[in-house]
Formats: sequence, C-alpha cells, structure tokens
Amino acid sequence: MNVDLLAHPAEEVAPKLLGCVLTCTTSEGTVSIAITETEAYSGTADPASHAYRGRTARNATMFGPAGHLYVYRSHGLHWCANVVTGTDGIASGVLVRAGRVVEGEDLARRRRGERVETPRLARGPGNVGQALGITAEHNGADLLTGTSVTLSEGEPVPGALIRVGPRVGVSKAHDWEHRFYLAGDPTVSAYRLSPRAEPPAGS
Repeated sequence: MNVDLLAHPAEEVAPKLLGCVLTCTTSEGTVSIAITETEAYSGTADPASHAYRGRTARNATMFGPAGHLYVYRSHGLHWCANVVTGTDGIASGVLVRAGRVVEGEDLARRRRGERVETPRLARGPGNVGQALGITAEHNGADLLTGTSVTLSEGEPVPGALIRVGPRVGVSKAHDWEHRFYLAGDPTVSAYRLSPRAEPPAGS
C-alpha cells in the first residue's frame, strides 16, 4: 500500500480502507482481516477524538506520520486498532471497527472463544484487537514497511456497497457521519447510541 492513500484527512481515508487487509503476526501465528467497518476521528477538530485536547503521551502516535498504528485500551479491557492518517504533526486517525477473518481463523477463534460465531470473530473494535492479537506493544508500528502489523490493499469494494452513518457509542459529536461500512455484511457491528450522548451543538 502506498502512503499517499493515507496522507489525507481521516474522513477521506476511512471509506478507502474498506476491503483493505490488516494483518498481525505474533509468536502464536498470523491472523488477517478484510476491513468491513471504519470510523474517522479528526484530531483536535473532533470532540470525540482522543487528540481533541492536544498531544499527550497516550495519543502521541496520532500526531505522527500516516501509515502507523495507534493502539489504545478501551474501558480498561480491549485493545483497539487505529490507522494514523493525514499530515505529520496533525492528529488524524481511522478506527478499525470490524472485519472479516481471511487468514488464521482457528487462532482468532481460540482468542475469541470456541463458541463465537464466525461473523463475530472481529465484529467491534475490541474484538478486532483480540482476534488479531494486538496489544500495547504494537502502538506506533509501521503498517507499510513493518513486519508485526501490516496494512495492504485487498479486493476493491464497489462504491454502491459503502454506507455512511453516525459513529457508534461516542458521547460527543455522535451525530457526525464519520462511520463507513459495507451494506449487509454480517461482520459489521450494530449501531448503538451512547447513553451518555450529548445533544448536538446548537440544538
């Protein structure tokens, strides 16, 4: 994959990542997913972004060059994977919300649980991280030239299959239509409005 594809605002890159393949290789083996759902976060301009209040030790990777992996822990439980986009020094990232396992299904199932249905192995951002085996040690990984976690182009996705809607589960700027997903795909997570959702600005 060419870095030029990622060197744009998150909301422009997010739909282009649908169909791309995210791969993680650990001592246990390799798991790959074809991305089916993404969410864009626009850094300091986005109240829902981790970078909204500026650079910190936690979100520093978001301010780096495009093509790196930003990993954070959600609710103290799950590691979530984000593709850094845009321009070096300006925070911007795309959350990988869901994917279809295309390699290493047996390993993904061991990590997620033997009873988990196949479409749910990487459905939801926490499950993406768990299925792939992503942890804090992968934060900052180079997705384009590295070896542990990589991002590559997959089968082209017809534009007619791409849907756009509000982001899932965020309390601020929840009405921003920065979520992109494949219509009718069983791996895509269900929409859920956060119970802490704030009224849209100006309402």
